[in-house]
Amino acid sequence: MALKGNLRDFTITQLLNLINLARKTGSLVIQGAGESVQIYFREGKLAYAVDGADNSLATILFKAHKLSAAQRQIIQQKAGNISDKELGLLLINASYLSQQDILASLQAHFIEIVNHLFTWADGFFQFENDARPPDDKITVRLSLENLIIEGTRRMRELENLQDEIPSLDMSLKFIDRPGANLRNVNLSVDEWKVVSFINPKNTMRQIARAARLNDLEMRRIVYSLLQAGLVEVVRPEGAPIVKPVTSPLTRPEEKQEQVSLINRIIRRIRSL
Repeated sequence: MALKGNLRDFTITQLLNLINLARKTGSLVIQGAGESVQIYFREGKLAYAVDGADNSLATILFKAHKLSAAQRQIIQQKAGNISDKELGLLLINASYLSQQDILASLQAHFIEIVNHLFTWADGFFQFENDARPPDDKITVRLSLENLIIEGTRRMRELENLQDEIPSLDMSLKFIDRPGANLRNVNLSVDEWKVVSFINPKNTMRQIARAARLNDLEMRRIVYSLLQAGLVEVVRPEGAPIVKPVTSPLTRPEEKQEQVSLINRIIRRIRSL
């Protein structure tokens, strides 16, 4: 008999603890307001996860900065019918990515999906025993104990940051002379991305989408910039955000490498 219920009565933390302690194998489907997530487990370990977004390997590697936008587009156009396992093997055999690169990208993607569930206060769930991920998908083995601890910690952090930054639909603007202040501050790559989009016309949510950051990451960065006295929160002017360049110029050797990779994939597809 399938386990069914509502997150109002049985939280995601309790569900994951049950699956972990009972070493369950199966599929957990959770449906919220306009969202649906499916997670597969093997003997109490996280094996695979999928949400309503594009969960293809090419897109996951793109989000992990392992493929460029141009490479992902070419793979999707030329190798649209190839499975994730076949694409992974092709990338490894082409010496473009290592097995660890691919597994690490998948693990980060699955963890992000599960972490998002910790923000759900409502939603129907159903667990089906012995359900398995699709055969063409690459699976992992992730400890649920670490996910539960990290997810709970992130949830507390998000709640605290939401008190400081209640809405991401507000905008940011620099205080006084940002150039002089920024020269004295060490910023990370993601922080520089956010800084490059700061403008009263761009909301924080738009900036997060353009910089490919989730809500928690965006709030962390905004909070650090606020604490450093570099920016202030203002009402947005309403103009749309300028989209970032998705296909930056590539060096000749990078272009040649991309062509070689795609040619190998195409040859492999023809031989299937």
